[in-house]
Amino acid sequence: MRPVAIFRYSATEGPGRFGEWLSEQGIPIEIIAIDDGAAVPRDPGAYAGIGMMGGPMSVYDPLPWVAPMCSFLRDAIGDGVPVIGHCLGAQLMAKALGARVARAPTAEIGWFHVDVCDRGARREWFGGLPRFAAFQWHFDTFDLPPMATRVLTNTATPEQGFIIDDRHIGLQCHVEMTRELVETWCRTGTAELPVRSTAHLQNAADILADLPARLDALRAVADSVYTRWAQGLTR
Repeated sequence: MRPVAIFRYSATEGPGRFGEWLSEQGIPIEIIAIDDGAAVPRDPGAYAGIGMMGGPMSVYDPLPWVAPMCSFLRDAIGDGVPVIGHCLGAQLMAKALGARVARAPTAEIGWFHVDVCDRGARREWFGGLPRFAAFQWHFDTFDLPPMATRVLTNTATPEQGFIIDDRHIGLQCHVEMTRELVETWCRTGTAELPVRSTAHLQNAADILADLPARLDALRAVADSVYTRWAQGLTR
């Protein structure tokens, strides 16, 4: 089987549960470390699927890899190679398809609920859940891309997730979190955390509270999403 390409844009934002789940299924992966200077491949058909992780940059920053990444994603989606984007990855998908990506009116950091607003996606992708507590750490947002169906939303950031052709999924929220990722982000992102939690920004103490239970619940959601996404992998 061809590998799933996992694009990493920051050394602190690895594949997390996404990589774990693929390995548990015996699906080979290839990490493409953009943060370490790796080039964007030319042919998405070399991969069974395309996964993209998060990162602290914005897709509208003048970065040399953004344009080739968007071209690669357009080709992948057009050719039916399954794509999944986490946070920055979803923003790249949106930009590649011509949707606006901009600074969000309200940033979100911490554990906040999102609603599964599409009944079909609720059943097929999210294990029947009407809502769940997702992990958030973002300052940007995107408009819904053409031909996409909104599947996740909340009051702070209406565009929390979309599906295209029942095969590709972009998630503004993070479902891939592990203890290592949460603790690393709290350590390296201290300057972005408030001293006291607010309606949309949690401090480190509140982020880390009840972490095992929160991660167990999120892992069930992530595994449901990854299981459904992997049904479309090209062989």
